Amino acid sequence: LEGAGTQEAEQKLVCIYIHSHCIFQDAHNSSVLDNTVLGAFLQSGHVAGLSRPVEIQFGHDLVLDTSNATCVFWKPGDSVGSTGSWSREGCKTTHSKGTVTCHCDHLTYFAVLLLPEGTLSPTQLASLTYISTIGCSLSAASTLCTLLLCCFFSSPCSHSFRQGPRDSTTRIHLNLLAVLLLLNCSFLMSTLLPTSAEGLCQVIAALLHASLLCTLAWMAAEAFHLLLLLVKVYNVYIQHYLLKLCLFAWGLPTLVVVAVFVFKRDVYGHHTIITSGDYNNATMCWITTSPAYYATLCYAGLILLFNTLVLGRVLMIVWRIQQQKGQARKDWVTVLGLTCLLGITWGLAFFSFGIFLVPQIYLFTILNSLQGFFVCLWYVT
Repeated sequence: LEGAGTQEAEQKLVCIYIHSHCIFQDAHNSSVLDNTVLGAFLQSGHVAGLSRPVEIQFGHDLVLDTSNATCVFWKPGDSVGSTGSWSREGCKTTHSKGTVTCHCDHLTYFAVLLLPEGTLSPTQLASLTYISTIGCSLSAASTLCTLLLCCFFSSPCSHSFRQGPRDSTTRIHLNLLAVLLLLNCSFLMSTLLPTSAEGLCQVIAALLHASLLCTLAWMAAEAFHLLLLLVKVYNVYIQHYLLKLCLFAWGLPTLVVVAVFVFKRDVYGHHTIITSGDYNNATMCWITTSPAYYATLCYAGLILLFNTLVLGRVLMIVWRIQQQKGQARKDWVTVLGLTCLLGITWGLAFFSFGIFLVPQIYLFTILNSLQGFFVCLWYVT
């Protein structure tokens, strides 16, 4: 052991193999390869800072690489009663067929940590956080400015509208802009105040959840309104049309979130985003239970399916108009605007697997954090 000193190098090297399901479980219940932990020590004392790393090999019959398996060592908790955690500080990982080799500059308990599917690196998480913060800030500022300009300076927003579907278009757009402003602001609060008190974090998480559900509902309202305008052009009258849309898009999601918050508040709280290295995890205020997460995902899936079908119908109409008038450029700009208006880009959330994972996450973050900005551009132009 180069660098350990002559006296220590002459001491007996003790190696301990541990095969257990319950030892070395951290706060994330992380799993290790074959549930095997290797402890290597010198009897004389602690060994660290080796100039030539120690090599530890773990055999396996799985398909592993640096994206789903990495060498780690056990790092005890700093305070009494706190659990330890796995860390890869001072360790490097190399993969060959059937073998994972760990190169570490110290002796302790080693293992190969199997990372959950969808785990990001700390660098990727940092860049995505940066992108989402800038995108949401830009969207919040643009939606706020558009709402203020519309309320104070734009004549179409100052006069009263009849309750017919055609005359409600602007009001529906304004409601979508308002809920996007709420969504972006609540998201920024949930990421900027992750270390807040549990009660405050639960309130912010519930606000973020409600604003997300309302946003999806207003995008569905946009699709429904578009369907009335383009498909059922004549003889359409819905009494109290805007009021019913508001009850559906504002009232129903808010009622659900309030009920969950009152009767099962632990659904909301501090949510940890696990990374692949050194436990540089991120924390935000969000949903903490799987049932609530999957229920939200199903809700989003149904709305996005409806919006996609409506957009498909619009594409057919645009294609027919394009053949008749030859206004392809203007028509396809309209289609791009409607794609953003109906939130079709949120469907990228259903492609977060395999080789699509990292590109999908970046596309999802860029397009949806800037959705408010895109809608404002489309609305103003």
